[in-house]
Amino acid sequence: MTSPPTLSVNRTAVQWSPVCGRYLVAKGAIRGHGLLIEELPFAVGPKCNGPVVCLGCYEPNPDPEEELCSECGWPLCVECAQQADNAHFRLECSQLKDARARFFRLPSGSRHCPQLDCIMPLRVLLAKEANPERWDNEVAPMEHHKEERQRDADVWHADRVNIAQYLRGPCQLANRFSEELIMQVVGVLEVNAFEARSPKGYPLRCLFPYTGILAHNCVPNTSRSIYPSEGYKIRLRAMVDLEEGQPLHHSYTYTLDGTAQRQKHLKQGKFFTCQCERCLDPTELGTHFSSLKCGQCAEGFQVPRQPTEPDTSWNCANCGSDTSNADALAMLQSLQSEVNAVQALPMAAKRLEEIERLLRKYKSLLHPLHFIATGLRQLLIEMYGRVQGYEMVQLPDHQLERKAELCRQVLRVLNTFEPGLSRTRAMNLYELHVPLVLLAKSGFIAGKLKGGELRARLVDAIDLLKECVEILEFEDKSSQEGVLCVVAKQALKQLTLSVEGLGSELD
Repeated sequence: MTSPPTLSVNRTAVQWSPVCGRYLVAKGAIRGHGLLIEELPFAVGPKCNGPVVCLGCYEPNPDPEEELCSECGWPLCVECAQQADNAHFRLECSQLKDARARFFRLPSGSRHCPQLDCIMPLRVLLAKEANPERWDNEVAPMEHHKEERQRDADVWHADRVNIAQYLRGPCQLANRFSEELIMQVVGVLEVNAFEARSPKGYPLRCLFPYTGILAHNCVPNTSRSIYPSEGYKIRLRAMVDLEEGQPLHHSYTYTLDGTAQRQKHLKQGKFFTCQCERCLDPTELGTHFSSLKCGQCAEGFQVPRQPTEPDTSWNCANCGSDTSNADALAMLQSLQSEVNAVQALPMAAKRLEEIERLLRKYKSLLHPLHFIATGLRQLLIEMYGRVQGYEMVQLPDHQLERKAELCRQVLRVLNTFEPGLSRTRAMNLYELHVPLVLLAKSGFIAGKLKGGELRARLVDAIDLLKECVEILEFEDKSSQEGVLCVVAKQALKQLTLSVEGLGSELD
């Protein structure tokens, strides 16, 4: 029985440049939502620097006394121990058992299990032996930034001891894998691996050799979805319409971070400075996503003169006043500490009210669309209608209008940074439709809206739901987004029936 091809759909071509190295371009014109790549992973495994997890399903913190593999003694939950085909049994179990490599329980209070950091590299090495052709053609050429990684001596030494020397020593693999090869694999994973979720929602890592060479841009034009129910297959789709030969991008960092924060993440984890249009624009494509209120004039905003430079000054276009980068970042760090403290509060009314207080406070310090303010709005969107005292059916009109306005403000940013096929946009579209429907119905009941106006507003909500469903229908059915898609479809059906019934009444 032949195994399925690892790359079953490919509407892209590989090109090379001195800046990006290998990268992908569209092969032919492709409409938004169009499928570009469908690829099976080379390896799947636990994340680095994480807690003890089951090596079958990645559930964190299995019982340290009882949930261990009966063969090798490494972490394995009771359910996975009864599944002969799980990843642990198929891959590293026999090697760990034959080498008598013991798993040591963590001291009480420890959160990071360095011993498990070797598992994903080991699975890549085992896959190399099982599929040498794919390794040679797809994985070996992947960037691993050896020289840059060696500059962080502490991390390099930890990886060398906890992974390379552990695999070659206690795991008895010295005759099969050199230290140089193991450290190459560690780098390939650090630079290229994608985070995914197990069917139960637990985080893990996947290595996709072809999709992994996508170039970075802080405004991506592709969207990826990983399907645990299909062997963690990845599907890459066009977020927007693409022209033939157009470079394909995804974001290696969080698009709703400011430029300085994205640059720091990319420099530390991916070893490059992003020079995309958004990063080079002090206003971040007109959103002022990192802009600060000027302290010298009432109307101006301070923006970084050279956003990608660590020693840039911040300048107000209105009055010309300057602030040093150190002072600007110190203020932001202080605000972020306040935000973190509020985020740590229990999911209750006090947390919501504290977030609203911070937003009011920051009006005099930040541009209205600043990334800190946008993050606070996203938190409020998720809380209005869900916390005690602010349940959706109890919200008065002014709080429904507040939730709707929060959604519109976040969508304004997302429409610029994640246009088209964006899961985050879809979730905010769903959140927006709810207060719009409730406001329309309460307005009609109060006599403020006529039948035709009610129908028009409900049709607007239907359009939001339709776009939400169009985006989320590509997600794995077991994922949070896939579940929301089902809910959105049900809401769309009910709302459509309501509008049709209303139409017949008006006739």
